[in-house]
Formats: sequence, C-alpha cells, structure tokens
Amino acid sequence: MLLLIHAALIQRLGVFLVLFSAISVGDCYKPVFLVHGILSSNRSMEALARRIEEKHPGTKTYVSDRFLKWSSLEPIWRQISRVGEDFKNISDSHPDGFHVIGYSQGGLIARGLLELFPKHNVHTFVSLSSPQAGQYGDSFLHLIFPNLVCATAYELFYSKIGQTISVGNYWNDPYHQKLFFKYSSFLPFLNNMIKSDFSDQFKEGISKLKNMVLIGGPDDGVITPWQSSHFGYFNEDGAIINFKDRTVYINDTMGLQTLDSQNKLQIITLSNVSHFNWHRNHTVTDDFILPWLD
Repeated sequence: MLLLIHAALIQRLGVFLVLFSAISVGDCYKPVFLVHGILSSNRSMEALARRIEEKHPGTKTYVSDRFLKWSSLEPIWRQISRVGEDFKNISDSHPDGFHVIGYSQGGLIARGLLELFPKHNVHTFVSLSSPQAGQYGDSFLHLIFPNLVCATAYELFYSKIGQTISVGNYWNDPYHQKLFFKYSSFLPFLNNMIKSDFSDQFKEGISKLKNMVLIGGPDDGVITPWQSSHFGYFNEDGAIINFKDRTVYINDTMGLQTLDSQNKLQIITLSNVSHFNWHRNHTVTDDFILPWLD
C-alpha cells in the first residue's frame, strides 16, 4: 500500500513539475506586436507569429489588423495614430514590456509608434526589410503605381495630394532634396532631419530601446537602395552612403549613435532573401529574430 501511495505521489509530482515548467517557460518570454507591410493584411504576418509561438512557447503575439490592403496607402501619421491605440493598450496590459516587429512599410509605422509614444515599454524593435531612410526605386514603385516613372515620381509625391499617399510620405528622391524637405510631411520629421517641437520626444522613444535590430539584404529586390533598411541611403550624386557617414547618425538626431555606443544597435545583412520572403523565412526568424526576443 505504501509503495502504491509513493508511486502515485511521484506521478502527481511529475505532472506538477511539467505544468510548472510549461508555465515558467511561457512567463519568461515577452509579448510581441507585429505590424504588416503595404497592400497586405494581418494574415501575411501570421506565419511569423506562429513560428515565434512555436519556438518560444507561451509567447503572446498580437498582429495589427488595421489599414489592410488598399487602406495601407492612407497617410502614415494617420496610420500611426490609429495603430497607436492598440499599441498603448498592449503596453498597458504588459507593464514588464514587450517587443515590436515591423515588416516593410510596417517598420516605419512601428518606429513611428516608438517615437510618437516615447513613454512606451518596448524592449526590442525589429525592423524587417523596411525603408527606414526612404525609398527611391522603380521595383517598389511599380508594385503600386505601374505607370509612374521613378525619375518623375516626385512631381506627384512632392505635392499636397502626393502627401496623402503613404508611399509619398517616405519617397526620398536624392535628386530633388529641396522638394523633399519642403513637401514631405513624414520622413524628415520622423528621422529628425527637420527640427520640430517633437524632436526631443522622438529621440527619447528610440534611445530608450534595449535593442534595435535592423535586417535587410542585397537580394531584397524591392527596397531601394536596400541599405535603407540599415539607414544607409543615396547622396545627391546617387552614391550609397553608409548610415554611419550620414548626418542622422553623426549628429545623433534620433538616437542611432546613442544605441550604437551602448551595443544596442544590431545591423544584420542577409543574402538570398527576397522582399516577400523575409517574414516567411524560418532561417531569418530562428537565427536572426528570435535571439533578440527574450
């Protein structure tokens, strides 16, 4: 009888330990908020969300379901404001912090959330093939506006009408910089290239991150130049300038140098990944995103 009781206790203890272990593992991973790209939907990010949940059991994932498909062409600041409602709710629900992943245009929206709401408690921001320094290329342009030509797109985008289109908000024509600074209502301010009443809070929202992970690569095929995913960009002669040689880093206008000096800025370059596969590629997720999601 004693042996039977002892065996039953051991069995129950084993079940308890398994359950406790599962709870403990789940509790140790922070939630993750994912923001989809242009002309897509929350469904496009589900594979990445499921992979995170599979590899980090117990992780709570949130996938933004706002501005789907064609509505993703609405002005970026408007999108940030609306998505910000969900962002603040997630932040309030998880006082110990959470992570944010933004893919393509979603990376700009996600960074806008960090800057517009600088009191956030985001630990890691992953920018996945996002035009953080802007976009200037036919491949991307023709996905949305097949009849526009890169060299003359500024005529549309650098106007009041053009600034009602999300793409126009981060279209950065290196050969028409005066018009870019005159008309662009989003990117020059987000990157603190133009001083504003919000400049300090924008920088605060970035500088407080535990990690900023910038992922991109030469075979992207859409983000142009691909180095924009790392804040690199064309100069006025069309040459590619490394992000560390650009004013936005040298003057630390938005906190990139601050993060870098603290080893909190991670620059990841991956070959053989096309733009439409970054968020579906298990190697990218397992080896270059998950390690930063504690």
